Amino acid sequence: MSGLKLVFVIYTLQKGGAERVLSTLGNSFSERAYEVVIVCMNDAEQGYPLAEGIRVIPLLKRKYKQNVFRRLIYGMLTYFRLLGVLLREKPYCVISFMTSANLWTGLSCGLLKIPYIVSERTTPDHTINRFNFFFKWMSYFVYSGSKAVVVPAKGIEACLKNNGIFNRLTNYSIIRNPVYVFKSKEHLIVHHRKFILGVGRLSYEKGFDQLIDAFSKLRIKNIDLIIVGQGLEKPNLTAQINRLNLQDRVILAGAKDDLQDYYNQAELFVLPSRNEGYPNALIEAMSSGCPCVAVDCEFGPSEIIEDGQNGILVPQGNIPAMTKAMFNVLFDLSLKKKLGNEARLIGQTNSLEVISDKWEALILSPA
Repeated sequence: MSGLKLVFVIYTLQKGGAERVLSTLGNSFSERAYEVVIVCMNDAEQGYPLAEGIRVIPLLKRKYKQNVFRRLIYGMLTYFRLLGVLLREKPYCVISFMTSANLWTGLSCGLLKIPYIVSERTTPDHTINRFNFFFKWMSYFVYSGSKAVVVPAKGIEACLKNNGIFNRLTNYSIIRNPVYVFKSKEHLIVHHRKFILGVGRLSYEKGFDQLIDAFSKLRIKNIDLIIVGQGLEKPNLTAQINRLNLQDRVILAGAKDDLQDYYNQAELFVLPSRNEGYPNALIEAMSSGCPCVAVDCEFGPSEIIEDGQNGILVPQGNIPAMTKAMFNVLFDLSLKKKLGNEARLIGQTNSLEVISDKWEALILSPA
């Protein structure tokens, strides 16, 4: 069925988990000889590389701090410009990521009778489940008309079903995130000492303050902590590091495009998140054979890690348990080796080929 046109819709293509997955899938379908178009509801800097044949169409530039009138105008422009793009492109199927893009896509495709798939990537408690009565019913109407509601974790489906009317949907489909394959072939020494690694956006929900607290209680002098990422929490994390007198041992390394050397050289990877959708950094670290400790947050870690087999799960908010888990992995060499070896298997179950096959089967399935 190659040669068909697919349109992907997302808010922006800047750096983020959903953006990385969509970019990766777009590249994969382009390689499979599909014509791929990506529509961005808001024009922003592109965070990940795209195949040469992929076209990106921004709908408009949004100015923030808008009043109600400007938001209404923005909504109308978004809807009519998306309608115009879909009328012009005439895609075989439209695939949208994240709630706002899902709603505009469903309303547009429903009017134009174009098959579409929606995908929720984060906890619905922060999006749909907070909507008022009208928007919940509109969301249900849009999602029920889609070929599938794709979620990366079973927990996201369960959370959606907690929202009464969404329990009626029968078109849920779980497709995991693919393991991202880094392009760089260089092998660089990223740090001169042993280190524990954290990766993600510097935001409260990612829980790096918890990781820094747990690391401070390790009392091990010959190992550092490197946190790769950028975000609004950096000043608070910097203040915390200074308060704990860890300036020489905790490094906020900023954002990095190629992380394979960090994963390969880390003694241990820790995911300290308060909530997730399906953590890309965790599966990347595991596929590199890096032993992992993860907070058992909603959602994803408990569906990725079998505790004690291919990683260690610790309870949410339990700093002593995180410290103990890190200590055990670092000093129990047989456990460390076992966790790393078992973790590598996710590179097979979540390979881009396997995940793309599942998406392709869904796209080509009868409406």
